[in-house]
This record gives sequence, C-alpha cells and structure tokens, in this order.
Amino acid sequence: MLKAHQHLLDKLIVDAGSFRTGGVGILKGKEVSHIAPPASRVPLLMDDLFSFLKNEKETHTLIKSCVFHYELMFIHPFSDGNGRVGRLWQTVVLMEYHSIFEFLPIESLIKEKQKQYYNVLEECDSNGNSTAFIEFMLALILISLQEFKSEVVVENQTADSRLKVAQVEFKDHYFSRKSYILLHKIISSATASRDLKLGIDSSLLESKGDRARTRYKFK
Repeated sequence: MLKAHQHLLDKLIVDAGSFRTGGVGILKGKEVSHIAPPASRVPLLMDDLFSFLKNEKETHTLIKSCVFHYELMFIHPFSDGNGRVGRLWQTVVLMEYHSIFEFLPIESLIKEKQKQYYNVLEECDSNGNSTAFIEFMLALILISLQEFKSEVVVENQTADSRLKVAQVEFKDHYFSRKSYILLHKIISSATASRDLKLGIDSSLLESKGDRARTRYKFK
C-alpha cells in the first residue's frame, strides 16, 4: 500500500509512500468534521486493519472490502491521497475475490456520487460505525455489476475453456481441485473432477498424490 501511495502521489507531496507524521483534521466548510487518530497510532491501526482483512473469516469479502475502505478513511494514514488509496485498495480486495472487479467502474460511480460519498463518511463518523458506508458501497457495486451485465455477452463455459483459464492462472505450478473450484466460483466438485480428468486424459495435465491430496500441473 505504501508503494502504491508513492506511485500515485510521487512529486505531488513530499511524504509520498509514507504514513503521516502529524495530526490531521477534515474540514467541512469552516467546521472540523473529523479529527483523525494521532500519527503515532497510525502504523498499529493499519496493522490491525490488515489483520482484519486477512484473518476475519466470517465476514463476506464484499463487506470486508467496504469496512477496510471506511476504516482507512477514518484512520487517514496519509497526509494526502487517502481517498485515492482507499478506493484503489477496495478494488484490489475485490479483484482478489473475483476477477470481474477489474472491469467494473466503481471509481467512476464514486466520482459521480462524490458529495453523497463524503456525506455518508461523515454520517458514519457521527454514528460511530460503518453501516451506512457499507450499504452505500454495496449499492454502487450492485449498480456496476448490473451495468456490466447489460453490456457484456458472456459465452457459455466448457471444460476446455475452464482449463485454458486455469492454465493462465496456475501456469506451471501445482494446484488442487479446491483451487480449481475457487478459480471458477460457480462449478460443482463433480464438474471440477470431470474437467481435471479431461485434462489428464488429453495429456494437458499431469498429477501427483491420491484422492483429496491429488495435485495437478499443466505440462
């Protein structure tokens, strides 16, 4: 994230790529609408936030991405560029969840609703929780998915097409059936097994191990 901030803010601010070292308050007109935590707490708060992102298993990734975005804005770890990094990092998290998010214009939708975006952040600050922001961002994600669906014609998947996608993803590394299912999201265990058997039978794949421990690799 620090490298991303440095890349985005290079030559625009003197501390690009570093957490802020001073206090910061967010102004709304002449009023201070938010006072960020002290700079001395920023590294620990960001460590906690990344720990939540990596280790929280019960919260859906869509919601975690929104919580992360909001909490980063609350912590305000940088002297400038927090909004850019927050929106970028939510997209990074969503792309880890599913590759379709690489093609969704969430950033553009936020820009169109910029006033509402900042109003919701302020509302959450007053309420002491991120619920309104999560709802706001999930609504934007839904809109972007609906727009994408209306504009894109999706071809029916076949075993061959799924194996080609897997070959690009896994390259020459070993992978499991579970990894194959996670890559394609909507296929069943039985379909994954048939795909992988086809790969073996057609000499596209090699395998090692047995049953649940079987690992596959593209030749």
